[in-house]
Amino acid sequence: MARSELTRLTGSFNGPECDDDDCPNVYRTARGSIAVQGTISRAFQPPEGEALVEIPEAVLREAVHALGW
Repeated sequence: MARSELTRLTGSFNGPECDDDDCPNVYRTARGSIAVQGTISRAFQPPEGEALVEIPEAVLREAVHALGW
């Protein structure tokens, strides 16, 4: 799936301002699922095919606001 197919939910409300695409973000896919971009976490080893990432709380709050939750 290309990034252009995602709806970016963060980066413009109360979260960190990022003009480049290398900072934590939350996206909605065309299927309605959520994709999260963040720093790789080593807190535990997730199952094969999954990844564990960390994002700041402000980024998650912004995504929730954007979704109207």
